[in-house]
Amino acid sequence: MRPGRAASFARVQPLSEKDIRGSFVNCSKGEAQRMNVPRDLAGLDWETRDFLGWRDPGAPERAYLIAERTAGLTGVALRASPGGKRGFTSRSMCSLCLTTRTAGGVALMTAHRAGPAGRQGNSVGQYLCTDLACSLYARGLRAPAAGADLDESLSPEDKITRMLANLGTFLDQITR
Repeated sequence: MRPGRAASFARVQPLSEKDIRGSFVNCSKGEAQRMNVPRDLAGLDWETRDFLGWRDPGAPERAYLIAERTAGLTGVALRASPGGKRGFTSRSMCSLCLTTRTAGGVALMTAHRAGPAGRQGNSVGQYLCTDLACSLYARGLRAPAAGADLDESLSPEDKITRMLANLGTFLDQITR
């Protein structure tokens, strides 16, 4: 782990389909087996990812996020709220990377809690980038639409550390 990184995280390493399916803490093994995993795992730029996040192309309301924590891989299944029509000037902020986006670039995503609480229907929600590319936004490798982002003086490393702390809080809420 690099200095300055959130203590409970390591950069996500290349993952196999088996790793992905076995990491989920808030869905059944059957659900994990039926999910669509990213098609080109070998072609992903793993060096720019602090977690793996993707939307299911066959079911756009479904999203998935996997982080490498010191305790091991933690995968969560998410449900994205259907985005309503928003005006171009409407802005929303991702609660992980704090990137401000326009025109539906941020959506409320909810996750069932792990264990008995989740089986009782308890869930946790956060506003997240709809493309789950927070690592790229924090590094400045992807930019939101022109005029959407706020000017910030933090270094990319500080933004990554902040994003991982926010992700840790979200994952802790799901797994406790």
